[in-house]
Amino acid sequence: MTTPAATGRGPLHLAAAIDQPGAYDAAPYTESARLAEHGALDFVTLGDSFARQGLDALAVLARIAPATGRVGLVPTVTTTHTEPFHVQAAVATLDWVSHGRAGWAVEVSATEAEAKLFGRRRAAPREALWREAGEVAEVARRLWDSWEDDAEIRDVATGRFIDRDKLHYVDFEGRSFSVRGPSIVPRPPQGHPVVVVDATTGGHARETAVRHADVALVRAASPAQAGAARADLHRRAAELGRDPGQLRVLAALVVDLGGGEQAARPGHGGGPLPTAEGPLYRGGPVDLADLIAGWHAADAVDGFHLTPVEPRRDLERLVNGTVSLLQHRGLFRTFYPGATLREHLGLARPANRYAALAGDPT
Repeated sequence: MTTPAATGRGPLHLAAAIDQPGAYDAAPYTESARLAEHGALDFVTLGDSFARQGLDALAVLARIAPATGRVGLVPTVTTTHTEPFHVQAAVATLDWVSHGRAGWAVEVSATEAEAKLFGRRRAAPREALWREAGEVAEVARRLWDSWEDDAEIRDVATGRFIDRDKLHYVDFEGRSFSVRGPSIVPRPPQGHPVVVVDATTGGHARETAVRHADVALVRAASPAQAGAARADLHRRAAELGRDPGQLRVLAALVVDLGGGEQAARPGHGGGPLPTAEGPLYRGGPVDLADLIAGWHAADAVDGFHLTPVEPRRDLERLVNGTVSLLQHRGLFRTFYPGATLREHLGLARPANRYAALAGDPT
């Protein structure tokens, strides 16, 4: 069996949503996260919005963190109507409690009804909101760098906890907010928790993904569509001076595995169909494994983010069926080679920008 390494392609990356409509305690989320970890998935996501009833996604994954050991934890965090300083502190805290497994899926809030929940400002155009989201992502990284890695000295003899020379002010001025810093949370274990952006919710979201995302999600019904989106993201990232090799592009699919071991439903042809909710795959775990292997072999995507239609049933069939088959074929790992989400994704730990400036004699 030919492996990705033998063909020059990067390793296959897999992630899954663990949303549980109607769940109001952490137990079902913990069960799903542990199941995903059993399959060695890169990360799990948990959606959230101001209009959604239920638990806070970031708080739920912070609760799950001690009950898991390797799987990445990526809550949706809305940057509209929230304080950027508090957002970055909460995500950094998740990285600490998970020992370096945190990410955050950036989202915006564009409705007037959600704006009225806060009463601070009216709803704004999505273009402006995604521009603001990009600024939040940028200031978050600066605040995570505002503590150098060795800023904590914990010197009992002198009573000094922090080396103040290794704390830095970010002095960021955005269009709708300003932040001075430094953060109230030490630099996260990963340096920067992983930024995930759904790059297909609009052109402005794609621009934010190009500039700030470590992982971009694309919704495509064919490998050709996915490959074109990935190439566009990589090209635009390179034009901005980014290394496109440090941007992972995952195809986002909704999956209905209620067919068990049956073939994909007529009309699917083993592949997804466009729907209002995004591309939908309906069939069995074996055909889904073939689809994933085929798209990855074509170098269309770096992996997949899969959202089960029926959370418990489909996630179990995904892990114990599709993922097991991919592992048996040598196409997906059977264990985690590292401890952090960045290591799962093959992403470098960012250098601290302020430490680098402090060490530059010029």
